[in-house]
Amino acid sequence: MALLVLVRHGESLWNRLNIFTGWVDIPLSENGIREALKAGDLLKDYKFDVIFTSELVRAIQTAMLIMSRNKHGVAKIEHENGKMKEWGTVYGEHGRNYIPVYKAWQLNERYYGKLQGWNKDYARKVYGDEQVLLWRRSYDIAPPGGESLKDTAKRTIPYLKERIIPELEKGKNVLVSAHGNSLRSVVMHIENLTKEEVLRLNIPTGIPLIYEYKNRKLIRKGYLTERGFINKLIE
Repeated sequence: MALLVLVRHGESLWNRLNIFTGWVDIPLSENGIREALKAGDLLKDYKFDVIFTSELVRAIQTAMLIMSRNKHGVAKIEHENGKMKEWGTVYGEHGRNYIPVYKAWQLNERYYGKLQGWNKDYARKVYGDEQVLLWRRSYDIAPPGGESLKDTAKRTIPYLKERIIPELEKGKNVLVSAHGNSLRSVVMHIENLTKEEVLRLNIPTGIPLIYEYKNRKLIRKGYLTERGFINKLIE
């Protein structure tokens, strides 16, 4: 039995300022760093074999901070092309005890198009509460020039099937550090949620969501907290 652990990155500087971020590459806030380290404390005894993150710095930071607390090895970013791949090769035997980290644009946050950089409260004043809620939470309604959750799923789900599931089938424990909407699309697929259910689905920052992979199926254990597992997904 293998484990799949999903973590939404900790609070970013634009999360704190209530700004639509999308693909804008904004780092974690101080609170986000604390959230990532807290997740690391919760996961410190979990042995991971491979890690996947988006290409955005807030997800990469979160994964590396989580692994800074881990007892079972050092996380190493795998550069898959160019000079970084060539010169990042490990030769010494003492450096081979590491967990590979793969970055994938397919796991990036939903592209918010022309809303990127807008304060969310200001967007509500301009477009109305209901319209902004539909852009943020619905399945197939995209913000101006951006992606809907349905569009996001067209890249996240193939990546899940082609890169992540094969690692679970090998019995490997997998950590994925990504974003609210890229993870919403993954959870919707795993949990077979309806469009109505996904409207109410919110993935909290910095709280690990754990699945067991058994008999070719992902079975939810729940969110890992200091009080143990909490199973509620739809909020």
